[in-house]
Amino acid sequence: MAVKNKRKGLIFLMNPSSLKGVGEWMVFSSLHSSSFPLGSEPSEPESSFPVVFSQLGPMQSPLLLDPVADYSMEEMDFQFWRKGLSLERVFQEEPPWILSNYAEQIDLSLSFEKFDAKRMDRSKYNKLRRRQVKVETEAWQKAAEEYKELEREMLDKKLAPSLPYVKSLFLGWFEPLRDAIEKEQKLQKVKKQKAAYAAHIGMLSADKLAVIVMHKMMGLLMTGQEEGCVRVIQAAFHIGEAIEHEVKIHDFLQMTKRSGRRKKQPDKSVVFNKEQEVLRKRVVDMVKMKKLGEVQKLVKDEVTVEPWGRDAQVKLGSRLIELLTESAYVQSPPSQLADSLPEIRPAFRHVLKTITKEDGGKLRRRYGVIECDPLVHKGLDSTATHMVIPYMPMLIPPKRWKGYDKGGHLFLPSYVMRTHGSREQQDAIKSTPRKQLQKVFQALDTLGSTKWRVNKRILDVVESLWSTGGGIAGLIDREDVPLPERPNLDDLAELRKWRWNTRKVKKTNSEMHAQRCDIELKLSVARKMRDEESLYYPHNLDFRGRAYPMHSHLNHLSSDLCRGVLEFAEGRPLGKSGLRWLKIHLANLYAGGVEKLSHDGRLAFVENSLPDIFDSAANPVDGNRWWLNAEDPFQCLAACINLSDALKSSSPQSVVSHLPIHQDGSCNGLQHYAALGRNSLEAAAVNLVAGDKPADVYSGISARVLEAVRRDAQKDPATGPTAALAKLLVDQVDRKLVKQTVMTSVYGVTYVGAREQIKRRLAEKGQIEDDVLLFSASCYAAKVTLNALGEMFEAARSIMKWLADCAKVIASENQPVRWTTPLGLPVVQPYRNSERHQVRTSLQVLALQREGDLVSVKRQKTAFPPNFVHSLDGSHMMMTAIACRKAGLHFAGVHDSFWTHACDVDTMNQILRKQFVELYEIPILENLLESFQTSFPALAFPPLPERGEFDMRNVLDSPYFFN
Repeated sequence: MAVKNKRKGLIFLMNPSSLKGVGEWMVFSSLHSSSFPLGSEPSEPESSFPVVFSQLGPMQSPLLLDPVADYSMEEMDFQFWRKGLSLERVFQEEPPWILSNYAEQIDLSLSFEKFDAKRMDRSKYNKLRRRQVKVETEAWQKAAEEYKELEREMLDKKLAPSLPYVKSLFLGWFEPLRDAIEKEQKLQKVKKQKAAYAAHIGMLSADKLAVIVMHKMMGLLMTGQEEGCVRVIQAAFHIGEAIEHEVKIHDFLQMTKRSGRRKKQPDKSVVFNKEQEVLRKRVVDMVKMKKLGEVQKLVKDEVTVEPWGRDAQVKLGSRLIELLTESAYVQSPPSQLADSLPEIRPAFRHVLKTITKEDGGKLRRRYGVIECDPLVHKGLDSTATHMVIPYMPMLIPPKRWKGYDKGGHLFLPSYVMRTHGSREQQDAIKSTPRKQLQKVFQALDTLGSTKWRVNKRILDVVESLWSTGGGIAGLIDREDVPLPERPNLDDLAELRKWRWNTRKVKKTNSEMHAQRCDIELKLSVARKMRDEESLYYPHNLDFRGRAYPMHSHLNHLSSDLCRGVLEFAEGRPLGKSGLRWLKIHLANLYAGGVEKLSHDGRLAFVENSLPDIFDSAANPVDGNRWWLNAEDPFQCLAACINLSDALKSSSPQSVVSHLPIHQDGSCNGLQHYAALGRNSLEAAAVNLVAGDKPADVYSGISARVLEAVRRDAQKDPATGPTAALAKLLVDQVDRKLVKQTVMTSVYGVTYVGAREQIKRRLAEKGQIEDDVLLFSASCYAAKVTLNALGEMFEAARSIMKWLADCAKVIASENQPVRWTTPLGLPVVQPYRNSERHQVRTSLQVLALQREGDLVSVKRQKTAFPPNFVHSLDGSHMMMTAIACRKAGLHFAGVHDSFWTHACDVDTMNQILRKQFVELYEIPILENLLESFQTSFPALAFPPLPERGEFDMRNVLDSPYFFN
């Protein structure tokens, strides 16, 4: 079918079946050539798309229409992927770029080779996109197929295949569990009185359900806080939730098979047990038939599956867990005696645990757990390699955010905010006009568009250190701490001490086990993504407006290990300024006080350390290993390698760098309070004004604490109850002791929280061995530290008190505190007194918690000051992200740490300062009070606290504001 655009003078050759609406086919690419003649029908799916010819003369190459299913959406995704730009989607009948002088604007000298290069880009994008579709839609299916193939191999060879320990366990459990699920599915179909989970257990094949149950259970055991067990309610919920997500994807794929629109929905009671080839064919057909745009709409308009709810999720999850406990077994190795037989034991057991809390009296609570056999627990550390992780980093840019559940992954359920079941917060987001949230969406799209890749050189070093036992560079030791030997004495005091030490060692080993599992999960993802050219992390928000990657294991918000293993996929030449910032960055990562020097001091440190830096880069494992002394060793090693490559080059400034360079706020929470209060002294303490070297608020507080401790130490212990504790601490007060407490003070740290923070620091020093004395010293140090904070940041404290008082006024009326961030994001504090209701499952009666009708006045009050400041630092980060995108920078944000290429740090520094000033040119507190008074006209709110006359424009000239 030929359609003539009379005004533009272009011919569009379209397949009549693809005309679903003008807007759907009018946006297309003008960058591609085609090598097949007009009217021919290519045989390959990638080429079987309409062709667009322009009237440019016989020597011009025809232009290939975008070979992606939904032209109006996916073309812009491709351009976004290819150019690394953040482009707005266009939905118009006549796109604005089709101009009257269109033909004259095309370079007539463009060669066929350039057209072919563009077509290769398109082909590459399509292949990545198809892979991404398969990753999201076929993860569990592929795992099920793998286990079935292993079963066939066992039958053919009449022996068990050579498998890693945990995978052999999975294989042994798969067939019995699958058969048990199939039996249950058939039973529920014919049973007159069906179980509560009957409507959901038949929505997926038994193969998939078995794989989901096995992998989810092992994943929870790996990452759980309790050694070798997981609470029933937690396991049931996570398994039920994972199955609901998979059902949604399954229904999505079922819809794509239907040729017509708005056909009746599939019968949810049918058990879909299709082969993998059928599923793959459906996915390919969906792409080939240009149905993605239509399917997206069908999912929205026609697949009106109501959320299951937690009750349904835990009922289904509980029954599947019960089937697992009944069908999964492990076999202990036989003893050396010839007549002994191997013992066969259940792999999982449902048991009840009792916890006792001392709170003025003994409170005993019992709860159900699923406990794994010691043989299963033994193999958990190596399980990560074989785990199915559906939410992996993406291979193509995420979908743009357009609404509460519209954006992120292509098929996996994605939500713009992590509301954790808060209905009020969900309703607030859903009811907010899309235009109001436009900047929030733009910021998340910017963060999601940043290309990452695995730094193979760092990954090789990590693998080498991990394989030799860990215990170095922040890697946890792979061996447990040996239990203390029982004393051969009848001394009760010695026995009590032995029991106490044994409990401590077991607790330590349990924590180490969880950390080993965490490292294995991170390395598992890194290995899978090792050879990918680029990775993308879709981002969403917590309810306060802070952005997080949606993949939870290997991401740049995580540990030094993850940050060292990740780098920008696109590199940029260092340039003169970039080489300088790379050196400063290395000094910051080495830390140990170096990061508090002036920029010139940090540069001098790096110059003096060049021999060690070169040795670290050349021989990271077998050399002097200077990099291991750094506070962030793996990131430091990556910087050593990058700097070494540059300095050994004939042209250091032209060396391409992929390393993200960080600019971190100086105690950013206090920076926001200083900006709100306009207090000049507090502003200077947190680097809102220029100085010869960075002001260090932590050193300032530690100096005040040390002075107070010395005063108390000089008192007579007979009259001064704190004198003895002060003498004990006088040599232990330093910057590190108070840093965490100062950092979290603006986020609402309590006295108890401060005490625990300081207790951990004192324990690390190891000078106080007696636990009772350690506790008393921590109590004293916490009080002195909080008093010093109150004296130094009086204006910040007054603002915190005002915010808390306002929250108390609102919450006392049984209303949650609500506000809107400067970027238009609605925030509702979700704190309510929870109500418990019981759900009877096949395993046990579970007590679920849900939002009650009464708000929690205490939590609303104490949480509002830190949550409000978090919403401001989130707004600053998102404003900076948008401005950096417009300036052509690659940007990543970790709350109050902003990252870009070394050559672009100077530009980003200007942008983030300008955005901070722009943020605080808004009368934030006045607007907040006005919104409260408008929402609650009958309530009386306290007056705004007094503020100073600090000029926010000083921030523009402060080199250490972020540094």
